[in-house]
Amino acid sequence: MTTTSKYALIAEEVLRGVGGKDNVRSLSHCATRLRFVLVDPSRADKATVESTSGVITVVEAGGQFQVVIGNTVGHVYEAVVVQGVDGEGGGSSGGPLSRVIDLVTSIFLPFLWTLAAAGLLKALLAVAVKISPGFGTTSTYAIWFAAADAVFQFLPILLAVTAAKRFKANQFTAIVIACALVYSATVAVMPGAHGASVTLQAFAQGGGKLTFLGIPVVMANYLSAVVPAILAVYFQSHVERVVERVLPATVRNFGTPLITLALVVPVSFLAIGPVSTWAGDSLASGVGDLWGLSPWAAGTVLGGLWQVFVVFGLHWAFIPIAFQQLATTGHTDLAGALFAPVLAQAAATFAVFLRTRERDLKVVAGPAALSGFLAGVTEPAIYGVTLRLKRPFVFACVGGAVGGGIAAAGGSAATSFVLPGAITLTSTLNAGSFALQLIGCAVGTVIAFALTLLIGFKDLPAAGGTAAGTADEASDGTVSDAGTATLAAPVAGKVVALADVPDQVFASGAMGSGLAVIPSEGKVYAPLSGTLVSVMPHAFGIRSDSGVEVLVHIGLNTVELRGRGFAPVVTQGQRVHAGDLLTEVDLQVLTDAGYDPITVLIVTDQGGHTAVVRAAAGDVQARNAALDLVG
Repeated sequence: MTTTSKYALIAEEVLRGVGGKDNVRSLSHCATRLRFVLVDPSRADKATVESTSGVITVVEAGGQFQVVIGNTVGHVYEAVVVQGVDGEGGGSSGGPLSRVIDLVTSIFLPFLWTLAAAGLLKALLAVAVKISPGFGTTSTYAIWFAAADAVFQFLPILLAVTAAKRFKANQFTAIVIACALVYSATVAVMPGAHGASVTLQAFAQGGGKLTFLGIPVVMANYLSAVVPAILAVYFQSHVERVVERVLPATVRNFGTPLITLALVVPVSFLAIGPVSTWAGDSLASGVGDLWGLSPWAAGTVLGGLWQVFVVFGLHWAFIPIAFQQLATTGHTDLAGALFAPVLAQAAATFAVFLRTRERDLKVVAGPAALSGFLAGVTEPAIYGVTLRLKRPFVFACVGGAVGGGIAAAGGSAATSFVLPGAITLTSTLNAGSFALQLIGCAVGTVIAFALTLLIGFKDLPAAGGTAAGTADEASDGTVSDAGTATLAAPVAGKVVALADVPDQVFASGAMGSGLAVIPSEGKVYAPLSGTLVSVMPHAFGIRSDSGVEVLVHIGLNTVELRGRGFAPVVTQGQRVHAGDLLTEVDLQVLTDAGYDPITVLIVTDQGGHTAVVRAAAGDVQARNAALDLVG
């Protein structure tokens, strides 16, 4: 399977799970999630989406149906859009905070990784200058610094591009408007002292009076500015709609941008720019003042709650504040406290990798820890590992709180926008105490790692239905711990929700709760220990000693094959143990004959348990945990 087709399959399954493309009001994505706003949320099948291979988990928050994909979310997003979903429309249907977060993610996300890369390059250049001060005076340094700093100086232009997509305005007109803003600080057009020309900004700062049609202009610095460009494009979008309704079609193509530029640029200099700059500076100053009241307390709170914010997607609301602080003061206090919680989350995940005996969890934990340490992306660690196990997530938050408090107490701050991680720590080299930043990160990492490794956690069920180091093996071969039991997957393949089985009897749940697996191989195993109460070539009923009864049914309508393609190795009345081979199936025979080989595992008698909970999603190996019986 090609990479492209893999993303297309994920997109197809996710779309089916959310109720089809007609049920999607709008779609956007952040660093790791697809963010759907659905027409009718009740039509979405969370279990189906979560069972899709390539999906980490689903979060429903703020009026959004958020599908956590991980680092490949951009590819899946493109595949969804290709299938006819509008990737630029609408917004969150939640409250004001949800709409703000949705707006921020849609505007910043498209160039977030470019910003992060440029910030990392600035951090590396800062290290180089610390090691060799003379390097900072060379043209080589100047060229590299231009590559690293340009995106921040001319940030309004990038914001204009994505804001225009968000507000459905003409992108090229938006770019020109943003260019006009930065033009005021970069191109000399006004007469200065001794006959030399100066920029509009320098002219105003030198005491010159700027006016437009006699109206005084308060000139602000628009380099690196965030809010003015976004508001200017928002105003542009409304102007364009009015102009296009008024102008005749014969002059609309050139008349619309002409009138828009002639109106929006002056209004931006007269009102939008000064007001939004004042508001942004006040916000940055207010955050700085609050932070200054008790840096260690602020760092402790932010460090402890940061990963909780990530879970609900609330962390995006802090990005404009961080950019505004960078533009106003040259550094951001918020970022200084975030390295410790990110590294603590990665450390807890690495401890899980070392401690767990569940093979599939190790496969997830290793790369997730690496992603957190190096790239600063913790969603795979949170959703794939620590949040599932609960305790490691709490331990990581504790470590983040302690480490963030230590770093903030030393006044640590980032001098460029970066995703907090080990390799971007140097962005805090020239603001506050770098030593306390390192100590905070080290302490937070050690706390999270040690607590997870030493105190431990209740491991996920291991292959064959045993939970490593957490429960005793019950007589029926399932995991039994505080009233719970675990059934193993009878076959390897892709897990799908029972409701999605194309058979009304199974899908309705009339026979009981369970799941289905699209098999990738033909060996079928016993999901628990017990007695075979019924044996047919295509179906097996097993009753455990504790009264739990299950049905393993291979394929749909395969009874019509009269045993062809099936090779059972057990007989009715025989005792089997969890993981014993029941039959071998020639899947090719089934598919060639036109039968769906999907294999269903149903709990027909819960044996006193109160609920059946799915313990597997995506691809599952035979004899690994599939269902939990609780209560």
